[in-house]
Amino acid sequence: MNEDMNKGETNVSKEEHLDEETLFVVSQTFKALSDPTRIRILNLLCSDEHSVNDIAEILNLSQSTVSHQLRFLKNLRLVKFRREGTTLYYSRDDDHVMNLLVQAIEHAAHN
Repeated sequence: MNEDMNKGETNVSKEEHLDEETLFVVSQTFKALSDPTRIRILNLLCSDEHSVNDIAEILNLSQSTVSHQLRFLKNLRLVKFRREGTTLYYSRDDDHVMNLLVQAIEHAAHN
């Protein structure tokens, strides 16, 4: 391992073992970030809240697809919603994962 990697801001030591629940949550988080549709939805929700219909229209997706993906993201507590009448408005719920997403996007865009 090179010296730059040793200087990273992590609290995880080589000797620390991850419990099964932590392993599961981490793998599910990366699973959420491995799907292009979920990435597009999370990226949109980074800046503002949106209704299912807004998300579907902005991203040119079906309402059913958006609802399905939002349910997955909500179960992981990556997004949250508020109800206004019969409309649900979704927003981000985990700044850690959003920061990870932004960093990954910046990494991909880096020349």
